[in-house]
Amino acid sequence: MTAPSDLRRRVDAAIGVIRSHTDFAPRVGIILGTGLGALADQIEVVASVSYSVIPGFPVPTVETHSGRLVFGLLGGTPVVAMQGRFHVYEGYSLQEVTFPVRVLKALGAETLVVSNACGGMNPDWAAGDLVLLDDHINLLGGNPLSGPNADDFGPRFPDMSEPYDRGLQRLAKDFAAELDITLRCGVYVAWTGPALETRAEYTMLRRLGADVVGMSTVPEVIVARHMAMPVLGIGIITDECFPDTLEAVDLSKIIATAMQSEPDLTRLIAGVVKEL
Repeated sequence: MTAPSDLRRRVDAAIGVIRSHTDFAPRVGIILGTGLGALADQIEVVASVSYSVIPGFPVPTVETHSGRLVFGLLGGTPVVAMQGRFHVYEGYSLQEVTFPVRVLKALGAETLVVSNACGGMNPDWAAGDLVLLDDHINLLGGNPLSGPNADDFGPRFPDMSEPYDRGLQRLAKDFAAELDITLRCGVYVAWTGPALETRAEYTMLRRLGADVVGMSTVPEVIVARHMAMPVLGIGIITDECFPDTLEAVDLSKIIATAMQSEPDLTRLIAGVVKEL
């Protein structure tokens, strides 16, 4: 557990190292999920910094998470993109998983965009569909805000009535319609992993009200909202998780599906970010 004063020192130390590489001031922070790192190729890159040199940043252990901050312009808007994120199943604490979000905010990012690969449990949706996150359920067994509150970052009891910003959702829906991209809208549930869910677990999660399931995103969104950052969340359904017709899935298939839909995700996020 990190004391509030220690958290501030750790954030300041990370900022100091990053600023020794670039003084670029981002306005939007972007977190790229599994199989979605190519969005960084659309950024007019000004600088990049490896996680390995930033104090407090873990090192990703998952395939396709390259592990660097990319600074530059996306649609003319100054952004910083996390090319690779961290997960509880890698052995990191919720505070470690979300530490980079604190740093993005301290760098100047006012808005957070999160993307992910997720399993689809809504029978009306299909693999490859994009999903606009409207709400979430936290089943990770903990909360990144547990422990003494860091008052200079946010309140003890942050409101979560609107974890995903309505205005950003409207922008995403408008651009999806303009670009002729199918965009679903639903509830994401965070599962610890790394094992995929059983048929009974998918049935339970669906009955709880979730449309898609993944192993990330929720902790980052909680910390962003703690700091009053508006959040846009978009996922790609990479596998269909219907209990009665469930098939074995491996990571290579999940990544391949994510990469097939990534161009639409890239166009959609770029369109929204251009307006910010």
